[in-house]
Order: sequence, then structure tokens, then C-alpha cells
Amino acid sequence: MNKGFKFRLYPSAEQRILLAKTFGCCRFIFNRMLADKKAFFELTGKMLYCYPSQYKNEFPWLREVDSLALVGAYNGLRSAYNNFFRDKKTGFPKFKSKHRGHNSYTTNLINGNIELSDGFLKLPKLGIMKIKQHRQIPDGYKLKSVTVSLVPSGKYYASILYEYEVAIKPVVPMTILGLDFSMSELYMDSNGDKPGYPHPYRKAQKKLAREQRILSKRKKGGTNYRKQKLKISKLHEHIANQRKDFLHKRSRQIANAYDAVSIEDLNMKGMSQALNFGKSVSDNGWGAFTRMLEYKLTDQGKQIVKLDKWYPSSKMCFNCGIIKSELALSERKYRCECGYTCDRDLNAALNIREEGKRLLCLKTPTVGHTGIAC
Repeated sequence: MNKGFKFRLYPSAEQRILLAKTFGCCRFIFNRMLADKKAFFELTGKMLYCYPSQYKNEFPWLREVDSLALVGAYNGLRSAYNNFFRDKKTGFPKFKSKHRGHNSYTTNLINGNIELSDGFLKLPKLGIMKIKQHRQIPDGYKLKSVTVSLVPSGKYYASILYEYEVAIKPVVPMTILGLDFSMSELYMDSNGDKPGYPHPYRKAQKKLAREQRILSKRKKGGTNYRKQKLKISKLHEHIANQRKDFLHKRSRQIANAYDAVSIEDLNMKGMSQALNFGKSVSDNGWGAFTRMLEYKLTDQGKQIVKLDKWYPSSKMCFNCGIIKSELALSERKYRCECGYTCDRDLNAALNIREEGKRLLCLKTPTVGHTGIAC
């Protein structure tokens, strides 16, 4: 299995200059190869096979940076092409912009050119850099590659990828939790509990709007404009860190407490575009939460069950199973003809849990003898 560790980098002034050159060269080689491929295809109708080494004679300054970083840019372009021809919905590869706030490149371990030890990271061409290593790498982990990135707030990070062998023992599910997506509270679980989501974006929205109004009055490209833009970038980063911190802690609590989790496989992009829910859906981070929950459960040999997005969890009565033909979004209480009354989200969470149990029984026939009713 592969696992990445992200650490803060503290490059020197000279190393920052070389990092900027590396980001620029990777962007240039990506755009140049993409332009050549497009021109060759329009001229001949055939695919052009080109590599970064072919451009070094024409552009000798490409030799100043790590050659493996240029190979990483080539691999990114190749993946973009493969994704496009496999699924046209992904879109044709686009040119990289110089003014995009996030820059990164990836280099691979070859002949000991990368080394992490005692709070320092050694990288090709850059040499040794100070790093904030806030956690130790377990024994037996084999270093594979490093991705160096510069975020809009001006901070440098190194994402170090390791390969390791682990024998994950499957856990027979004895306890299962159902989670129903909630616009206001992230989710409602089948126990009737809500996580108390802090809504970091909504709380910072007024401050963010004020800083953006100030930015709109600055002259674009000026010193004050760059300072104000950096201030806004730091505020956005703070909001994102608050959200990730909460989602990581909550997903860890659930993964440790339950053997299986049942959720709906929702189309969050479509939901954000419907009924002006964009800000609420984006602020919740439900997609990031489910991804965190999935890999944390998998690491422990546990399971996550994803139901079809058309499963009528909200319209179905948990007590008798009757499905309503219509259920307005404004109806927060579920009332059934059988007399059953329940909170709308709790009723859906209970239905999701029971459907998850059913699917687990089909997937693992022995589950029925371990406590889950099949």
C-alpha cells in the first residue's frame, strides 16, 4: 500500500529561486508538449510522441532544474490524455496558467537522490532543506517520491510518498452506523446524533467579503494588491484547515467505534448547482469526509457501504416500509399513514443503516451469525 506524509518546508532564498524556476520549467514543458501535440494532430491527424529531453537543446535553461520534475510534468500530460480518451466528460487537457496560485512538481527516488533525516530533506538540485517533521515515519516504509508544492499563502510543503506492506485482517461487521447527509449539520446518524458542524466558511464570510472589497479597490499588479491578495489567501487557507481538522477528527471517531458505515453515494456537484445550495454544500465538505472515512475504515479491515443515490431513504417509512410519492424539502418531520412520526433526517439514517445491513449480508453470508440481522 502507499501512504503520503505532508510536511512544511523552509527553503532558503536561493532554494526559493530554484523552486520558482522548477515550477516554471514544468509548466513550460507541459504547455509546449501539449501545443505540439495539438498542432501535429491538426496537421496529420496522428498522435505525436514527444519527451522532455527532446527540448533541452532548443531550450538549454531546462537543464538547470531537476530532470525528474520534467518527467513528472510529462507523466501528468500523458495521464490527462488517457483520461480524456477513456472518458470524454473529463475534458481535453488544458494549458497551465502562470498566474494560478498553486504550483507543484514531483520527483522520484533514484540512487539515493532523496533523503529524509533529522528534520532535513535532501532533494535533487536543491540540496538539503529544513523541514517541520511533526511525525515519525514507521519502520519498513520505503520512500518512493516527493511532491513539492507552493500554496497561495506563500508556504512550501513536501508530500512524501511511501510504500509499505501490511496484512489487513478483515473485520466481521458487528456494528454498523447509518449516515444521512444534512445540509446544516453535515450528517445525522442512525443513533440520532449530529456532529455539531462549525461551518467555518459561513462564520468567516463577513470578514472574507470585507477583505475582498478592499482587494477590489487596489490597483491590480501593485504592491498593495499583492499584499491584500496574500491576506485573503491566508484567510481561505485558515478556513480550509478548520474544515479538514473537524472532518479528520470526526471520521477517525466513527472509524474506531464502528465496524461498518452505510452512506448514500450522492452527486455533490449536482446538488450544489440546485436550489442555490452551492455555498452550503461546499462548506460542509461531505465528499472529503466520505473519502477520509473510507480509507480509515479500509486501513482497519472495516467496510463502507455506498447506497445508490436514488435509494428512497427520505421517502420510505422506517416503521412500515411505505414509500411516499412526494416529500417536500420543507417537511422536516416524517409522518406516515401508519402513525409513525420521526425527524426526517433520522428516518433516512435508519433506512440507510438497514439497507447497509442487507447489502452486507449479501456480500458476507456469515454476517447473519455475528449479530447483524439479515
